[in-house]
Amino acid sequence: MARNVLESSLLGAGFSIIFQILCRILTFGINAYIVRNVGREVLGIMNVRLLLLESTLLFLSREAINRAALSANSQQRDRCSWAQLINQMWLTVPICVVLCGPCLYIWLNWLSTVDAVYSSQYEFACYAVALSCVLELFAESTVFVAQVFCFVKLKILLNTLHIFVRSAIFLWIVIGDRSAAITAFGIAQMASAVTIVLGQYGFFYFYIGRFNDYKLQQARKKQPTPTSWELTLFEHMDDFPFTRLTEFLPGVMFDPIGKFFNRELQTLTLSFVKQGVLKQILTEGEKYVMSVSPVLSFGEQATYDVVNNLGSMAARFIFRPIEDSSYFYFTQTISRDTRLAKQPSDQVRQASSVLNNLLLGVSSIGMLAFTFGQSYSYPVLLLYGGPDFVAGGLPQSLLQWHCLAIYLLSVNGISEGYMFATNTSRDIDKYNYLMAIFSVSFLVLSYILTGIFGPVGFIFANCINMLGRILYSTYYIRQQYQPLSLNPLLGLKPAKLFAGTLILSGLICYWYQSSALFTHLGIGLIAGLVCLLAWALSHRDLVRLAWRYGRRIKID
Repeated sequence: MARNVLESSLLGAGFSIIFQILCRILTFGINAYIVRNVGREVLGIMNVRLLLLESTLLFLSREAINRAALSANSQQRDRCSWAQLINQMWLTVPICVVLCGPCLYIWLNWLSTVDAVYSSQYEFACYAVALSCVLELFAESTVFVAQVFCFVKLKILLNTLHIFVRSAIFLWIVIGDRSAAITAFGIAQMASAVTIVLGQYGFFYFYIGRFNDYKLQQARKKQPTPTSWELTLFEHMDDFPFTRLTEFLPGVMFDPIGKFFNRELQTLTLSFVKQGVLKQILTEGEKYVMSVSPVLSFGEQATYDVVNNLGSMAARFIFRPIEDSSYFYFTQTISRDTRLAKQPSDQVRQASSVLNNLLLGVSSIGMLAFTFGQSYSYPVLLLYGGPDFVAGGLPQSLLQWHCLAIYLLSVNGISEGYMFATNTSRDIDKYNYLMAIFSVSFLVLSYILTGIFGPVGFIFANCINMLGRILYSTYYIRQQYQPLSLNPLLGLKPAKLFAGTLILSGLICYWYQSSALFTHLGIGLIAGLVCLLAWALSHRDLVRLAWRYGRRIKID
């Protein structure tokens, strides 16, 4: 591809972070409204039970196929045609339809029952969420093409529209009738799925038409002079293979190989399927335990979910966009089936440097979250949910311990993401057995530790699980780069100035936490700025590099 993968990945990560911040502010506002006006039990049903159904269906339907297709596009272009990739992406729809049956049966009959007053709304919402997942996957082929060809702004625009439509419809119904919150949730999910489908196909209908006109002008003129708008939209798109909107449908696009699917791509997909099931258990394991066993009431589940969402703000705002963009970058830069010593040295060194800087950046954010989370958990929860919400001290304890999980999550996301992006199919299959052990141990630990420590036990189990995964992925990275005398894991070692400033700031903030609220917040703001300054002084080269890339990336 002529497109600059690194710059596109950086731009995508930056836009995604901004988008996540905006949409999460909106989501937190809605959750705060529900906690104060509707009730925790309703919030627990929506944010734990129903969102778990959506996450399960979408993740199991498309995660493995999408990851395999991204890898195949960079390394098997001569063996895997675009027609086969489009056909492969459409497999997500029948897979989701098949999964809807058993999932709906489990959610409606096996999981702990909801109160009778909510039962009819809950049943409707389950069917609505399942239908919205199927509808959303009708646009999966266009989403994949947009990702490969680096349509970053399209992704952000449609995601913003999707969140806006869902939130607006939900609030419109709930403000009119607070008792219909769960029904409103289901209707809003279906409306947002329709928005994604219409937005994706609408954009490519417009884009392909203008692109065909542009290519026709190029064919008629020896040296056409494109407008700045056309350059922005069509530059580096000589390999764009689509000429009609119908080619995004399965079986329409011409396949020069003559095969509907690619066998190598299916093999890689199957490897990711096994891994995806295990990863889903690890990602949403505590919600599965909550839903299957009556260890927590819906009110306690809502409390845990609120604290978990607040505690994972860094993960959702920053870590996840960086992980997605870095995974895309590493799949396009490092070949899975070739040792690093036999790959282009410039690309390998660049990948090592990028990995080092990523680990340095996310681990520093994790350290900041852990340091200041110990002193500012109570004020944040008080401002969010009010005095009644923080009564008893459970939310504060949950958030403080969650700050430790944030640091481990930051390191695990990048190190494991790199491993998944560069592993061979055989290595992925081997790791699947270890993931099975992690999954089972996590579920067992969650059940045991929750019985001993209450909701905090979920966080303890998650920390133990992530620590084991970090040890394995960092061992893989060390073994891969050791023959080249490169060590990107040095990014995990904090600079002395930054570490010392963190410790001193944490002690000062903890000492003054009994002061007036705004005084305490002011001290924390000053201490945070001092820590950021210490980090910038310790890593001046990285700051200059980020500034240079920021100036090179033009946002039109």
